[in-house]
Amino acid sequence: MKKKLLALVCMIACIFGLTACGEGETLTTFQQQKVDLAKNLASSQMVPFLAQFMDDEVAEIFSERTLEEIEYVVGDQYGLNVDGYAFSTAIDSFHSAAKSMGAYVGTGEVSYKIDGDQIIVEVEVFGEKKNAVAEIIFSNDMFMRLESAALNPVSSMGELMGRAVLNTLIGMGTVFVVLILISLIISCFSVIPKLQARSEARKAAKTTQETGTGIDKALTQIAAQESSVDETDDLELAAVIAAAIAASEGAASTDGFVVRSIRRRYS
Repeated sequence: MKKKLLALVCMIACIFGLTACGEGETLTTFQQQKVDLAKNLASSQMVPFLAQFMDDEVAEIFSERTLEEIEYVVGDQYGLNVDGYAFSTAIDSFHSAAKSMGAYVGTGEVSYKIDGDQIIVEVEVFGEKKNAVAEIIFSNDMFMRLESAALNPVSSMGELMGRAVLNTLIGMGTVFVVLILISLIISCFSVIPKLQARSEARKAAKTTQETGTGIDKALTQIAAQESSVDETDDLELAAVIAAAIAASEGAASTDGFVVRSIRRRYS
């Protein structure tokens, strides 16, 4: 009984799953018409038209026009409903892709997907040097307005491997450079204390030198002052002695007396 119940549940789940898949993949007649129109419009009109702007001279045709003027000219002269900004960026994308692709050769397989209010069409584009994939996005309505377009060159396996190797080398080189810088910074930690010690020693020596110089200057000034005081005292003493001698001799002045030297006598 349990096995039958489990089998019944699995069968119901499978039925619902198939129904959901069918609803996701099945398009209505109107939706299918829009998809067919988008695929045809992208591969037979939009890509060949934009491929003309891979040439340098042709790429300058709309360079001085406003977005509104681009929309009008493309719609009036070429019958394409485009957004001005989307068409302008599409020109830049196709023109820049020409450097690696070379001349435009033709288109190949076309695929599509519906993303909400947009129909995204991818067209294989053959180039003289390299192939690319054009992504053309239309509005998912009856107007089929171009909302975005870009041409993306397809890189070969060799180019992809070369880029991978280059990225690996750059990454490893960056890691080694950073490690070397870190090791240098760490090694500087042992040098910094030595430099600080030398700086402090120089400051101490300079301070000691300045202190000694100051003491010498102070001693010199004191000695000079004492010498000046001694000389002043001796002159005053000589004048007193000369006056005493003049008085004892009955002289009126000390002009004739000269004191040669003064000696102190200690008892």
